[in-house]
Amino acid sequence: MERENQFIGQSGAFLDAVERASRAAPMSRPVLVIGERGTGKELIAERLHRLSTRWDEPLVTMNCAALPETLIEAELFGHEAGAFTGATKARAGRFEEADKGTLFLDELGTLSMGAQERLLRAVEYGEVTRIGASRPIRVDVRIVAATNEDLPALAEDGEFRADLLDRLSFEVITLPPLRVREGDVGVLAEYFARRMAAELEWHSWPGFSPHVMKQLEDHSWPGNVRELRNVVERGVYRWDDPETPIAHLQFDPFESPWKPASPSHRKTQSEAPAEAPAATASIGGVDYDCDDLRAAVDAHERAILEHSLGKHRWNQRQTAKALGLSYDQLRHAIKKHCLMEESD
Repeated sequence: MERENQFIGQSGAFLDAVERASRAAPMSRPVLVIGERGTGKELIAERLHRLSTRWDEPLVTMNCAALPETLIEAELFGHEAGAFTGATKARAGRFEEADKGTLFLDELGTLSMGAQERLLRAVEYGEVTRIGASRPIRVDVRIVAATNEDLPALAEDGEFRADLLDRLSFEVITLPPLRVREGDVGVLAEYFARRMAAELEWHSWPGFSPHVMKQLEDHSWPGNVRELRNVVERGVYRWDDPETPIAHLQFDPFESPWKPASPSHRKTQSEAPAEAPAATASIGGVDYDCDDLRAAVDAHERAILEHSLGKHRWNQRQTAKALGLSYDQLRHAIKKHCLMEESD
């Protein structure tokens, strides 16, 4: 688990989730943390532990999706020597390691039905039995589990034990995705950018250009905070001039004119004409419903200019070449949209 305890955000939805975690922390009851990837489920789990009476006891983490099904039960409950091929000596499981503390089970929805059954007994009776052992071991463990799955729906379909879900859902904390956290994108972007600038030993933080901030606000962030952090830190470290605002970000790190085609597209490409169109980057969504065509065209033209100028670090000759314009045509377009003032 990444030991970064800071919660960055000011939106009501985010603060409500953090407050709920703070209230649940002192209770030695199971908690389910639900959220999309990158929303900070691990940080909530750590908060639940650090604010509990178990704060000075172990916080043990297990990613249920990282192990093959045949090893999950051995990892959770331990095994005796000779219990199975390769078990040359006895080993304590995660439950025993977390005794008196907290066990964080990430990706809970991937647990096999067999592991779910044994987990149910451990939660209900406070006992675990090592594989190959005949006697159970008493443990005092607080369970915090996380998933991005719809566990009630899985339980209805018979893919997750409903009785286990009942015992784990004393409290359920659902983390909001970044796209609904109003105002948090800018706060988080500034935080990650300033930290990267300090790591690069920049003397000051120049900020983001207005069009870059708009791109950050308009992006849907399917990877949530983790994706935002990668985009911002990548943009800062690639920017060569720490005296001028960041004017270009690459949202998709795999974007490249030399990107290899996936197998499903190779046949289509082989049947296509030899001359393929140049690769272009998407600049936000296009709204085709408008009541002022000229203004809509001007806004799209300005967005293209801002993106290309930022990409080429305001080198106007390179930008003109990339856009298929003469230098004078680009200068006219920059003057038309008052971009010189912004660059200054």
